[in-house]
Amino acid sequence: MSALPHARSVRTTPEGLLWEPSDRWVRGRKGDVTVVDSRHPLLVWEPALPVPTYAFPREEVREDLLRPARNPRTGTHTGSRIFYDIEVDGEVVENAAWTFPADDLAGHIAFEWFLRSGRGLDHWYEEEEEIFIHPRDPHKRVDALPSSRHVQVEIDGTVVADTRRPVLLFETGLPVRYYVPREDVRLDLLVPTDHSTGCPYKGTAEYWSWRGDADVPANLVWSYPDPLPAVATVTGLIAFYNEAVDLTVDGERVERPVTPFSKTLSTS
Repeated sequence: MSALPHARSVRTTPEGLLWEPSDRWVRGRKGDVTVVDSRHPLLVWEPALPVPTYAFPREEVREDLLRPARNPRTGTHTGSRIFYDIEVDGEVVENAAWTFPADDLAGHIAFEWFLRSGRGLDHWYEEEEEIFIHPRDPHKRVDALPSSRHVQVEIDGTVVADTRRPVLLFETGLPVRYYVPREDVRLDLLVPTDHSTGCPYKGTAEYWSWRGDADVPANLVWSYPDPLPAVATVTGLIAFYNEAVDLTVDGERVERPVTPFSKTLSTS
């Protein structure tokens, strides 16, 4: 008789938190010091945040490195009860850890991720793979699929990309992103910037801005020169924010979506 698939159980607390156990072995370090080494982490989703964080049993945390916060951050992390500073090798990181108010999460401690908030633990590992920014959401999927669709991209009425060999990247909760070979992009109309971002699903991106005088957002074009293996097919290809350019796919104009990036682009 075949075994039933493993059923995940996402639970809700009265405070509006969602959480579920994770089977991953997770470690977090500050410099060379391991602060967390857990085989029983919980994934926690806060109501106002689209991505999860980990919370760890106290017995799997180096509590000797934690100090009650000198200046607790009120109004953050869904009514957190206690904040902690971390002291490692004489360096103090304020408000780097906290506890959630939910009874379900009693006895667990969560941590800031340096590459996301600018403070907290700076190296994280799931099993033997280093991960960045935030934990990967087990309910989110990212697929990069080669295609023969005809994709055109315009900025301020000028065609900057025209291809019949894009890679379409499908990411749960976001619009399709169209990655275009460099040979099919007018790179002479773009200027590289020093902006970069990190993604736990794709890697580290480099950016370009529009070279013209039009009132368009900065850093609206990006590429992953060395993406994570799961999306290796987008290596070196060029993508554009659908929110800020005009896309035509197979002769049909794509409506500009409104996403969490729309506000960021409007203020960049």
